[in-house]
Amino acid sequence: MIRMRKLIISLLFFIVVAAPAAVGQITDDSSFSVYYASPGKYTIADIQISGIKYLDKTVLIQLSGLTVGQTIEVPGEAVTNAIKKLWQQGLFSDVKITASKVVDDDIWLDIYLQERPRLADVNFFGVSKSEKDDITEKVLLLKGSQVTDNQVNNAERTIKNIFLAKGFLNTEVNIVQRDDTAQNNSIILDIYVDKKEKVKVNDVLIHGNEAIPDVVLERSMKKTNARKLRNFFRTKKYLEEEYDKDKVNLVSKYNEKGYRDAIIENDTVYQVEVGKKNKPRVNVELWVDEGDKYYFGDIRWVGNTVYPSDYLSGYLGIERGDIFNQSILEKRLFDNDEGLNNLYLNKGYLFFDLQPIEVNVNNDTINYEMRIREGKQATIDKVLISGNTKTHEHVARREIRTYPGDLFSKEAIIRSVRELAQLGHFDPEAINPDVRPKPEDGTVDVEYQLQEKANDQVELSGGWGAGMFVGSVGLKFANFSVRNILNKEAWKPLPTGDGQTLSLRYQRSGSYYRTMSLSFIEPWLGGKKPNSFSLSLSHSRVNYSANKYYQSYNPYYGGYGSGYGGYPYYGSGYGSSYYGGGYYGGGYNPYGSYYGAYPQYSYNYGSEDENSENDQIWETTALAMGYGYRLSFPDDYFTVYHELSLEHYRLQNMGSTFYFLADDETGQVNGKFNNLSFKTVFGRNSIDNPLYSRRGSQFSLSLKATPPFSLLSGKDYSPTSDMTNKERYKWIEYHKWLFKGQVFSPLTKNTNLVLRTAVEMGFLGYYNSHVLSPFEGFMVGGSGMSGYNFYGTDYVALRGYKDYSLSRERSGSKMYNKFTMELRYPVTLKPSATIYALTFLEAGNADMSFQEYNPFKLYRSAGVGVRIFLPMFGLMGIDWGYGFDDVPWSSDANGSQFHFVIGQQF
Repeated sequence: MIRMRKLIISLLFFIVVAAPAAVGQITDDSSFSVYYASPGKYTIADIQISGIKYLDKTVLIQLSGLTVGQTIEVPGEAVTNAIKKLWQQGLFSDVKITASKVVDDDIWLDIYLQERPRLADVNFFGVSKSEKDDITEKVLLLKGSQVTDNQVNNAERTIKNIFLAKGFLNTEVNIVQRDDTAQNNSIILDIYVDKKEKVKVNDVLIHGNEAIPDVVLERSMKKTNARKLRNFFRTKKYLEEEYDKDKVNLVSKYNEKGYRDAIIENDTVYQVEVGKKNKPRVNVELWVDEGDKYYFGDIRWVGNTVYPSDYLSGYLGIERGDIFNQSILEKRLFDNDEGLNNLYLNKGYLFFDLQPIEVNVNNDTINYEMRIREGKQATIDKVLISGNTKTHEHVARREIRTYPGDLFSKEAIIRSVRELAQLGHFDPEAINPDVRPKPEDGTVDVEYQLQEKANDQVELSGGWGAGMFVGSVGLKFANFSVRNILNKEAWKPLPTGDGQTLSLRYQRSGSYYRTMSLSFIEPWLGGKKPNSFSLSLSHSRVNYSANKYYQSYNPYYGGYGSGYGGYPYYGSGYGSSYYGGGYYGGGYNPYGSYYGAYPQYSYNYGSEDENSENDQIWETTALAMGYGYRLSFPDDYFTVYHELSLEHYRLQNMGSTFYFLADDETGQVNGKFNNLSFKTVFGRNSIDNPLYSRRGSQFSLSLKATPPFSLLSGKDYSPTSDMTNKERYKWIEYHKWLFKGQVFSPLTKNTNLVLRTAVEMGFLGYYNSHVLSPFEGFMVGGSGMSGYNFYGTDYVALRGYKDYSLSRERSGSKMYNKFTMELRYPVTLKPSATIYALTFLEAGNADMSFQEYNPFKLYRSAGVGVRIFLPMFGLMGIDWGYGFDDVPWSSDANGSQFHFVIGQQF
């Protein structure tokens, strides 16, 4: 009875829905009649598709399941099934199948399809441009595509999920469809988004914890934090994705304390209204089952032949009775830097395998068996280099520490990557050592995949300042090739590829100042060993008489028109100054109070002739040659560098700048002075990346000294002798000590946040207390930019203070110290630009002697900055620093200061 009822209902449904369409469209002239009680059989003579505009008709006929030549009943299941199949595509708003003609037993069918409307445009309301772009990217509502109910529902769901991930838990989305009057069968979607308020966490409630207090568990949840004072600097947003991670973090905290069975039995998140404005917030509530606390038991090594069990246990550093910690175990076994697996990988055991197995759990003690399969040592078969389109292969290959036939060593590969990065010719972030094991023959191929970067630099600048125009041009070719100078084909535009450095620079400011310099560095002299050779030549000429601005303002000597007496440090004369008061010996004062009462020196403006005898001129010519090499002890990060240099100074009518060299009452200095010195630098550099260093350290200790001319000559250099200052300082003598050190430490797992700590110390000493060097001092304060570098002086940056403001003497201080802590974070590390932000704490001081030195008297500062390295222009940056301590001899030296950096690192 039931079956009969269903059959009758089905038949009635078919008659009402399908039959009228099939019968009513048969042409009258065919004399075709259909009786539903007695359907007829027909052969399909042809099938036509009507009503569609964009879709392929052949494909639609195939989708219907009907074919020409097929025998069907009309009405019958074949027609009904065809209609169902076409509806199931979800592409049509109307489907009809009619008979356009019937002749005898042949039937011509027409399938009429009304396509769903297509998308003409989408409008967003209630979202920002960036949010709109995010939605557009993820929802993919393409103009011209058909709009289905599924698409609309999916768009609404996706938009809600986008804002849910940002902490908007109550977002409402309303999508309105309206006809496009400009196009037939097209619609416009108006998407209205009401984000509501971003939902924050009100409280985190944890139940069932006894071994670990709430505050510790809450701190383990990095992104899900309650609204409490201790979380003042932590985010309070509720993000479902971050909450899922924090649940894992909470369980991991239990695991660290030995509770390896700890689980979260249940958790819930529910909204609450807080405050007078009833702001929506959520409470997070968790129920934990701590389980038992476990400890490490016996650890037994199986399969090890290379290293004894006692050695491996000592390296692992886990003792019986230690609190069980799965993450510590895995880190000490498999960590990339410190894991036990590195012992084997550095000895060639590339196919080494280690499986820590829990052999039994005795009450609360877990015993382990470390099953080792050492395998055979792998040797290196091929060492390949790719990506070096500009640098010759031998330049990269000579820095690599892996050679064919050597045992595989992970440590050697890491060191090779570091050395390739130090060259500066390749993008350090893109160096990829591709290791390809070949177990079939126990060998391995290593390919160093490189990416060239531009590191030649061009300087072309000009500006107006201090009443004059200053222009400069500089070229630095960091990958030059001397051997290809005569090869015409290598000039593209210059011969490159051998890793040599050639620098040229010229700067001029009218007739006031000009300088030119040339330097060349060969890092592998002879091509067989990393022995460097350097040669530099420079010449500068300063005509003070050509600069009227300088003549009217001299900050070192009391400002405008006040003469030497206006400068507070020199007091009332030469005898009461630092030089007269003992540093030059015995308080000798050859000029008495002459300088204290001497009025502003009248400069001679000179003439247009650069060689006028009345002009104040300072010329410096310098030549230096250097030779450096690597050491193998204490390790091969150590280097030694030697340099022999000669600087020749010619002074003409130089009074104020070198008053202590004057020999007569005019205060004029005329003569030639020489600085012949030898420098040795003993250093160690293990920094991983020269542009953005993440780990490693750099230390150097240098001694620069001249021969003790005064001791070798046998002459009387005392102040009471008749020796002139021109003769006394013809050959400058001194010994100069410098120590610099910096350490880079990554503070995050991705090593992006880096702490740099640095220390610097310098001392300028003498052989004879009557012959103190007027050059080679230390100018401390400010940006550390040297300007014209008139004095052969070291310019030391100390941000937060004006340039040179911490050095009281114009010739520089005799010693200094400086301490720095700096946090760095990269903005971009692409080959086209390296940019990182920084914040710093800095402190330092400059003194004239050991007697004045006080290690606790430091000028402190703090600030922020940014560094930008562009391959074509080198390093640039800007810092803002605030100096906290007053400088007694300069009232405005500290406070808020901006510093610009060009071509140097702090």
